[in-house]
Formats: sequence, C-alpha cells, structure tokens
Amino acid sequence: MICSCRSLQASALSFLLLFTSRRGRGRDMSCPNALLSNPRKIATLRLSKVSGHTTELLEIQSDKPTCHVLFIPGNPGVVSFYKDFLESLYELLGASASVTAIGHISHTEKNWEHGKLFSLQDQIDHKVDFIKQELQNIELPIVLVGHSIGSYISLEMLRSLEKVTYLIGLYPFLMLNPLSKQQSNIENVAESSILSALLSFSVATLGLLPKCTLRFMLSKSLGSSWSDTAIDAACSHLLQYHTFRNMLYMALMEFRKLSEMPDWAFMRENHEKIAFLFGVDDHWGPLQMFEEISKQAPGISLSIEREGHTHGFCCTEAGSEMGCPPCSELDQEKNIKLR
Repeated sequence: MICSCRSLQASALSFLLLFTSRRGRGRDMSCPNALLSNPRKIATLRLSKVSGHTTELLEIQSDKPTCHVLFIPGNPGVVSFYKDFLESLYELLGASASVTAIGHISHTEKNWEHGKLFSLQDQIDHKVDFIKQELQNIELPIVLVGHSIGSYISLEMLRSLEKVTYLIGLYPFLMLNPLSKQQSNIENVAESSILSALLSFSVATLGLLPKCTLRFMLSKSLGSSWSDTAIDAACSHLLQYHTFRNMLYMALMEFRKLSEMPDWAFMRENHEKIAFLFGVDDHWGPLQMFEEISKQAPGISLSIEREGHTHGFCCTEAGSEMGCPPCSELDQEKNIKLR
C-alpha cells in the first residue's frame, strides 16, 4: 500500500511538472532593476465577491493614478504567481497607474466553489462582471494586460467593454499549436473526466505533505530558477484538488475554442488598441503566430522578447523584473498617459 501511494504521488508530480512547465523554467539572470532608490510598493491580496464567486485579487493602488491596469492571468489563473511581476510593473509605470490582478474562479487556495467546474467562457464573463462591478465608475482609462490564455480573455473583454482603451498580450495563447507535444499530452488527459479526476486527486495527495517537504520537492523538481514567490504559490494553490481539476477543465475548453481561427476582422478593426509580446521559443505562442498576426492584422503592435525569458516568466525573479516592455511605450505611442 505504501509503495502504491508513493507510485501514485510520483505520477502526480510528473504530470504537475508537465502542466507547470506551461509556466516555464526561466533562466537565472541578473536583474537590471535591482537597485532602486525607493522601497518597493507591495501588492496586497484582497478577496472580493464577483457575481457571487469569491475571487482573489492582488492590488497596488497609486496615489495619483492616470490609468488602471487590469491583469488577466493565464492557466493556472493563480494571481499569487504574478506578485513580483505586478510590483515590477507598477514601478515601470512610474507609480502613476493602479494595478489589479484578478484570479480565475476556483483557481484559489480555498475551495470556495465546492468542486464546481468553470469553463473558459465562465472565466471571461467573470472578468467582464468584475469591471462592471468595481471599475465601471472610475474616471480612468482601463488597460488590460493578459498572459497566455489571459490574452485571449482580454480580447473578448475588449469586444464587450467600451471602458477598455487598450490591450497588451504577453506570450499570447490565441490558437492551438499542432506541433506542440505538450499541448497534445495535456489535451489527452483533459478530455478524460476519469483521468482528470484521478490526476487531480493524486496531485492533491501531495498537498497533504508538510509544507517544508513540499517546498523541498518542488524546489528540486522545478529548478533553482523558480522564485520563492512561485514556489509558495505552487504549494498553496496548485496542490489542491479543486484548483487542479479546474485547470484541466479550463484547458480542455481552451483547446476546443482555440481550434477555431482567430477573429481576424475584429483584430483589424481594433488594431490601434492591441499589442502583443511574443517569446523566441514558446510553443503556446509560437513565432508562426507572430507572422500570421502581422499578415492578417498588420496594424497591431508586435514585438519579440529576446532576453531569454520563457512563457512562465513570472515564476522567476529575472522574468518578473522584465516588467512589461509594451506598457512602457504606451504613453509615447498610443497617447495614453501612464507616467
């Protein structure tokens, strides 16, 4: 029985690594912004009821904001992964923009939704409802910054909300990549409700281990490049049945939706409101997609990050300090004053 349990946990850890490699194992790079004259302003966690769903928010409030940046995470949609990045982004914008990150429903530390599964469309509606509930009456432009599938969610929010003035997608996941073995492996598991439940249960058994043991296991498995913030987020959120099950279900809905062609007409019509940042070696947002967007919607602002960060940039200190290069150019290029 002990051997069976250990085997089950080993299998769970292997698949957890497959899924979390979606976040990437960024290189250990020196931080160019390490020396700052002022203490860093800390992002604070807040719980909010959004359309009846308990939602995790990370916030940094500016004393004199000229804009509100709303960050939409990828999958997993755990905002704690992005804490260091959000603080870096706030500094990049000269403390002149309030920054909020909104987590996905049931990608949370506690099982607020009692095991219910939420689709990609549910998560889109949730973000739209949040703006209507908390940001609709602020007299500031709203800029969306999305990561991975968060870029697609942001596009759908732009379609629905006049309040949104600009959208930036970081390492965007906008269409299936048939050449990606990792996407195929995750899809094969997500398509089976039995396999999804079994793996989620197996991952959850790891969460029963003492936190110090979990930190040691994840640190050894994920590599030294992962930040303490990312390791803590993995321990507190990913090793929960409800979170992992929802990650897989949302991934299944992503694969089904993104098997369709992107809405190129919408992108062309709104090209002045959209910017994308791609990575050099990112199977979720390959450079083929960069080329396709440049052909189909040539007015969209496109750039490539060449410093060696990965799709999961937020899991490393160096990647988090990258900030958001397209954001720093918003005021010059798009007439949205951010600093």
